[in-house]
Amino acid sequence: MMKPPMHVAKAKEVEAIGFPLTAESEQPFQAISKLGHLKEEMRSLMVMLETCTKCGKCAEQCHSYLGTQDYYNFPAARAELMRRVYKRYFTLQGKLFGRFAGAEDFDGETLTKWLTYFYQCNECRRCALFCPFGIDTAEVTIAARHILSELGIMPRFMQGVAANMAKTGNNMGLPKLAVIDNAEFMEDEMREELGIDIKIPIDKPDSDVLYIPSSADFFTNVDTMIGAAKLFYHLGLNWTISTTVLEAANFGLLFNLDVMKEHNRRLTDAAHTLGAKLVIQGECGHGWRAAKMYTQGANGPVPFQIRHILDFAAEHIDHLPLQKLPIRATLHDPCNYGRAGDLIEQPRKVLRAIVDEFVEMTPNREENFCCGGGSGLLMEEMKEIRMQLGKKKADQVMALGSLDYLVIPCSICKAQLPAVMDYYGVKDLKMGGLMDLVGKALVLK
Repeated sequence: MMKPPMHVAKAKEVEAIGFPLTAESEQPFQAISKLGHLKEEMRSLMVMLETCTKCGKCAEQCHSYLGTQDYYNFPAARAELMRRVYKRYFTLQGKLFGRFAGAEDFDGETLTKWLTYFYQCNECRRCALFCPFGIDTAEVTIAARHILSELGIMPRFMQGVAANMAKTGNNMGLPKLAVIDNAEFMEDEMREELGIDIKIPIDKPDSDVLYIPSSADFFTNVDTMIGAAKLFYHLGLNWTISTTVLEAANFGLLFNLDVMKEHNRRLTDAAHTLGAKLVIQGECGHGWRAAKMYTQGANGPVPFQIRHILDFAAEHIDHLPLQKLPIRATLHDPCNYGRAGDLIEQPRKVLRAIVDEFVEMTPNREENFCCGGGSGLLMEEMKEIRMQLGKKKADQVMALGSLDYLVIPCSICKAQLPAVMDYYGVKDLKMGGLMDLVGKALVLK
């Protein structure tokens, strides 16, 4: 039997986040039961399972298949891993004729294939864009991961993120004192650079704006946080961050829908507590999709507006004191901006205003290729696979020739693409968020 490419969380680890491991003998029965539940709850899933004609159109559009050349990374073939089980237990033909009708029992081998190949899908949804029927196989991936997690089966990386989120309100597990200390460090950096006091308020009551960054912006991507703080300072906003939800990312969307709902509830509770009328999400692709599309659907109507920092920056960019940066830059379109979040022209408007030369990748916008690390595949043990998944992105960048800066306005992309570029020999290329450049272009006094 094949072995999954990632470390799977142990029983005591999944139990610590409320997912008791299902006994091996019970796993097939429970998986079928949970698929039956999703059949009733997710009509879109049934459309995806029942409509595909296996025309092959998605294969040539999938960076995962193109990078690995693995048959089961062909989107229709990956979805077929669930479709066969669905046919076996929920269609008359499958019940009567089994494999002769394209059906398959859910057994240990099937489970391992689910765990392997549904965790080599980046949920980028590019296949849906080119599918003649609009079939979104990312919906199948999300459903399969949800079922596996309900059995207590998930990558240790995902379990660790969920544990950190429950304990500290952020994926990196930063405690409140560390957040305060890092905020003071960034304030010192801005004071040394500009000679003025720009604050990063923390848990400030009666704030009009709640800003939700990625927790990595307090650790590895500090220029992104500094850029946002400079923008808010210039606009004179009454804003704050919350240590109870210092995380734009929402890994629940990537492995368990109830965990996603809990994260969205945490966002709503923080906005209520702080009195915010506007919630601004930081640079994170899937986090933006989860906040924009599912916050109200998961937990009910909210009395505040939810916007993205790039959309907010684009609204104000024409009236900001800017100096153009003397660089040649290109923009990577994160999948959940271009194909799920209505963030396509806004980052381009901002970038054109702050750099001397902006050049487009080919393809771009909603047709752009994924970084290869999306949907939470940032596990170190999957690095070789991630590099294969990132090959199309490296090809896109190398086709542009000499570049000074690659704009990657998503936290996962920021972690993935530097490794991809190094792997494929792209040297001396600076990379970072769009708000990094906004902060550098702003002229503040």
